[in-house]
Amino acid sequence: MSIPKPGSRVRGSTSGSPINALLDLLGRRWALGILWNLGDGAATFRDLQQRCGNISPSILCSRLKDLRDADIVERTLDGYALTERGQALHAIVVPLGAWSAVWSEEIFQYSKPGMKEKMLAKAEGVRELDAITDIASPPREIDET
Repeated sequence: MSIPKPGSRVRGSTSGSPINALLDLLGRRWALGILWNLGDGAATFRDLQQRCGNISPSILCSRLKDLRDADIVERTLDGYALTERGQALHAIVVPLGAWSAVWSEEIFQYSKPGMKEKMLAKAEGVRELDAITDIASPPREIDET
């Protein structure tokens, strides 16, 4: 299966809008979990598999391929890591994690010990990043020939 691409029909939309293509990609099983867990740093395949709650190797392999094709994840000497674009996307997702911790506690009276504080601290750290000014387009070399 190929990754959803802006300008083409994607699951749930015939418009081909970029947001629908992104939501289709991130809505695939374990895509957000991989993005979230790589936010903690690079990981080998096995380490990432454990971080993701022992995801099946075939699903992990498939999602890593999708995320690599979308320039969100890359293979490094340390294993798999977020690209600049992936780091920018992770920075957008982190506040959702903080929101979810508060929501879970307020609406469902469920609080995982330390989760709310961890998410709020992580979200605060993201707000302080100056590099997130152009999140959609990390710098690229331009060939002027």
